[in-house]
Amino acid sequence: MNFQKKIVIFGTMIAIITALTACGNKSTDALTRVKENGTLTVVGSGGYPPFNYMEEDQVVGFDVDVGKEIAKRLGVKLDYVTSDWDGLVEGLRNKRYDAILGSMAITDKRSEVVDFTDPYYYSGAQLFVRKDSNITKADEMADKKIAVATGTNFVQDAEALNADVSYYQDDNATLLELINGRVDGVITDRLVALSAMKKLSGGDDLMMADHLLRLEKMGIAFNKDDQTLLNRINEILKEMREDGTLKEISVKWLDGVDITVE
Repeated sequence: MNFQKKIVIFGTMIAIITALTACGNKSTDALTRVKENGTLTVVGSGGYPPFNYMEEDQVVGFDVDVGKEIAKRLGVKLDYVTSDWDGLVEGLRNKRYDAILGSMAITDKRSEVVDFTDPYYYSGAQLFVRKDSNITKADEMADKKIAVATGTNFVQDAEALNADVSYYQDDNATLLELINGRVDGVITDRLVALSAMKKLSGGDDLMMADHLLRLEKMGIAFNKDDQTLLNRINEILKEMREDGTLKEISVKWLDGVDITVE
């Protein structure tokens, strides 16, 4: 074999090794990135009590505590930031965060653009009305005004009832509108509304109408090329479920209720 052929073969081998190394780095990039940075950055709306909301200039809640425990088991710190709900997916895809940990329901449409962990809790869509409204059934809401948070799945729930949909930034705003009689109903997460009603002046004037409109499974969302990080966090969620940590966090924030089982 002449010298020139040896050079060609050697160059080809180097190219193959380089390509394989690049693929290997890509497959571990997300998990490595988080560990090297020493920080797991996640995002929620900050207006969704008791899951993630502002209290004395800090974001607190069920989602935040879940994130802290995940970060602890990863060996990093948690950076929980807030942003408008309808921009969370875009922000994730633009790499501004490592994940969305903000009570996001797993849907087929969302799964087209992001990947989800296994569900870390379960809840559902519920219609709330004023006690003096005489409304007891969801099918009585046709042509009535229903308030929902912009960008949530509750928009479709309201539209399915043939209601007049009004859009607000978060659920505190929708419930206040209902308390003040400016809308006929609110559709939101049952647990979120029940918690908020205890804190809002006039919350005692509201009630649930009918049964759950549908069950929702909540997952943590990741970019589709961040599979190693997603897989590791799935492992951590399984550990937290099996050792009772998820249940403990739920009981703390949901008045003794375990929402981590279906």
